[in-house]
Amino acid sequence: VQLQASGGGLVQAGGSLRLSCAVSGRTFSSYGMGWFRQAPGKEREFVAAINWSGTGTYYGDSVKGRFTISRDNAKNTVYLQMNSLKPEDTAVYYCAAKQWGTRPDMRIIAYDYWGQGTLVTVSS
Repeated sequence: VQLQASGGGLVQAGGSLRLSCAVSGRTFSSYGMGWFRQAPGKEREFVAAINWSGTGTYYGDSVKGRFTISRDNAKNTVYLQMNSLKPEDTAVYYCAAKQWGTRPDMRIIAYDYWGQGTLVTVSS
């Protein structure tokens, strides 16, 4: 299984970006998916998660109300729509997949596969 994240870039505070994560393999629709981020000098933190069907989502407190996770099982892709971006959202964003994703999961150790990360920089 390979995950390819894209969509990062430089944006001004208050702006928006949409990240995408394309997943190889024929069992994408059974995976729970998550987005995590890691800022320089900080630990990796949970951002958002979605279950296999897209009916369940969960967000970290710092992004709740601003970010939206979604998925398109026909395209083997999960998205992270990021609105009202703040400088503190600057980080490398990683997508991750876990097998048997019946519920959204915020735990890093729960995920089996990770993408390479995409850098998001928010200027003030």
